[in-house]
Amino acid sequence: MWWLIAAVGLGIPLVVTAMPEFGMLATGAVAGAVTAALGGGTVAQFLVFAAVSVALIAVVRSLADRQRGQRPGLASGIDALKGRSATVLERVDGGVGGRIKLAGEIWSARALDGDRIYEPGQQVDVVDIDGATAVVI
Repeated sequence: MWWLIAAVGLGIPLVVTAMPEFGMLATGAVAGAVTAALGGGTVAQFLVFAAVSVALIAVVRSLADRQRGQRPGLASGIDALKGRSATVLERVDGGVGGRIKLAGEIWSARALDGDRIYEPGQQVDVVDIDGATAVVI
């Protein structure tokens, strides 16, 4: 009976804090209750509780880490524009700059290398966004 009370007691913080470890400990407490119902001694109940809880935490954490590593990061805002190709609309240089068409919008741009000049119609790659100006190569 005490194991079931412990399971409910561990289930409450699971719901309140959304920490999955509490759910795994509650499952271990249920396993301890099953051991007690099957006639296992106190030491066996605690060993089953500990073994089930630790095993669940170890397995679930490793699965979660693996899933977290596989998920591609979604770039948004200016980070999504870095690395994209653009078309030069007005001459772009390292000084005054010029205009490019990037992702369907017209942006002011300047060359990363101050000595480079890009003429209208050329394709350039955006390496950075500096304020409202695209830095291109």
